[in-house]
Amino acid sequence: MKKILISLYISLLFILESVYPLTSIHTANAQHKPIPPYAKWGTLALQKTHEKYPHAKIIDYLHVGRTSEPQTSTERFKLWLKENNREFGVFINIEFNKETEKVLKVTFEETSR
Repeated sequence: MKKILISLYISLLFILESVYPLTSIHTANAQHKPIPPYAKWGTLALQKTHEKYPHAKIIDYLHVGRTSEPQTSTERFKLWLKENNREFGVFINIEFNKETEKVLKVTFEETSR
């Protein structure tokens, strides 16, 4: 009798676990955020910065904003870099043709803050 009760109890646990798995209690749903329009230019800014400062580690990244002219737009980013014991900021401007999205100019400006 005791063996039957124990086996019924274990069977009940397996059935409940399959119907109501404990893992579902702790599952979080990820939110899907749209890709920002400057993401393409941010990737290019990271790439160009790595080319210009190959030994520096990129610590932080900020999209400053976009300015527009009739024919062109400029995306502006600020990256914080660390190279050896030196930390510094770099503003990157990427100017491109609005229609073709062809890059016209990439400029860098170092800053201490």
